Amino acid sequence: METKKRGDLIINGLGSSNGGQFNEVTLNGKGTVNSDVECTNFDCNGLGTVNGNLAATTANISGNGKINGSIEGQSLSIDGTAKVKNNVIVKNLEVSGKTSVGGKIKSEDIKIKGRITVGEDCEAETFKAESHFTIGGLLNADLIDITIFSDCKAKEIGGQTILIKQKATLFGLFLPFIQTQLETELIEGDRIEIENTKADIVRGNNVTIGPNCTIGIVEYSGELSLDEKAVVKEIRKV
Repeated sequence: METKKRGDLIINGLGSSNGGQFNEVTLNGKGTVNSDVECTNFDCNGLGTVNGNLAATTANISGNGKINGSIEGQSLSIDGTAKVKNNVIVKNLEVSGKTSVGGKIKSEDIKIKGRITVGEDCEAETFKAESHFTIGGLLNADLIDITIFSDCKAKEIGGQTILIKQKATLFGLFLPFIQTQLETELIEGDRIEIENTKADIVRGNNVTIGPNCTIGIVEYSGELSLDEKAVVKEIRKV
């Protein structure tokens, strides 16, 4: 990406600008960009709006950012609140705030600590979450590692290794009155270890159904471990 001849776009306080190609884009205070933006670094520290698509090598939203299009780039970090109308396609995604994506997410590495809502599919090589999330489509990754501390939902979950566990409280104890649950229609993978999960179907090779699970059908081809506190209506060895 040629950046030597590009200028910077900095909006402090209340202001607006047309989009275009820039090196640095910084939105402080209340800033609005009224078309597509392509830049090396994008920072939204206040109340920022991009009325178009954002293409940035690195992007950080630590304030309140609204992208009325899609985000593409290498890395996206969200520490504040972000709303993306369409898709997020980045190599690395980290969310520690609150994020809403109307379309799909496609990334290599996703780390979620906070709250995220995805309208469509979420695809990655590694998906690690200690969060509350709602995914309207398929959550798919080679490694899915989820620690539940609030109710989570995904239409379907698929991957090689799928680990779902309840966040421990003080001293590693599980307190019934704060237990939450992940809810999905289907979990399918090679190695599956889950707890505090409600699913219509769990299908895999080696499957461990932990405590506080409510499962309609479990299909497994290797080994099955079933906790005494789990409820499974039907088991099939395939």
